[in-house]
Amino acid sequence: MYSPFQLGLKYLTYYFTASNGKGHGIHSPFVFDLVIKVLNDKNKYEDYGRIESLRKELLQNVTVLTIEDFGAGSATGLTKQRSIQQIAGNSLKKPKYAKLLYRLVKYFQPLQVLELGTSLGITTSYLAAAKKDAQVLTMEGSTAIASVAEKNFQELQLNNIKIVTGNFDDTLKSAINQLPAVNFVFVDGNHRKEPTLNYFQQLLGKSTESTVFVFDDIHWSREMEEAWETIKQHPSVTLTIDLFFLGLVFFRKEQLEKEHFVIRF
Repeated sequence: MYSPFQLGLKYLTYYFTASNGKGHGIHSPFVFDLVIKVLNDKNKYEDYGRIESLRKELLQNVTVLTIEDFGAGSATGLTKQRSIQQIAGNSLKKPKYAKLLYRLVKYFQPLQVLELGTSLGITTSYLAAAKKDAQVLTMEGSTAIASVAEKNFQELQLNNIKIVTGNFDDTLKSAINQLPAVNFVFVDGNHRKEPTLNYFQQLLGKSTESTVFVFDDIHWSREMEEAWETIKQHPSVTLTIDLFFLGLVFFRKEQLEKEHFVIRF
């Protein structure tokens, strides 16, 4: 994991070298359309307010959970005591990026959505609210955290979510096998190179040329940057967009030449 100072320097480099995020100089019609209609969409959707109100509640909830942490930087199965407030403060995707996930689902209209890393269910709720007739399968390592997430889905009256608990290494294969295909995937579960690449390889088997993969924290560490570079070079990948904190991956066959964009967001 990079230190906050290292990450700050990397972000500054990204900010001053990326395309300006207004679509200028982007010659791909597909990417230009995505920038204008999704990245730059300033609409205040009603779902935003409902989900962000829930986020505020979680940030004030001092209930303590006993959890298992399977992610990077943790010993497998290590039990920890954490308050919901702490988890919300440290683990939830910032509103700017959670809302972007909502807009991406609204734009691409996937029928099957998969999320690796439910946490307290804020990003899951954005994914599910954006297309209420989509089937959202979300995966969480900790049973205690998953239980809180399920209550949050009920509070928001989101009935199109199924949650799978347990270590992804044990649960992902069978979960993927339940799906006819994966149309949209958000990977936010394990910030290490090998597990990330393993998830990518497993998910490829259920992807189509219209599938969208979104990877979280692609510049979080040297390992994640290496994983991102490997994914970009995969023969099936035809287009990627680096938004610094998120990486978007596409498999569009009509894309004749592989292209990689870095766009300010």
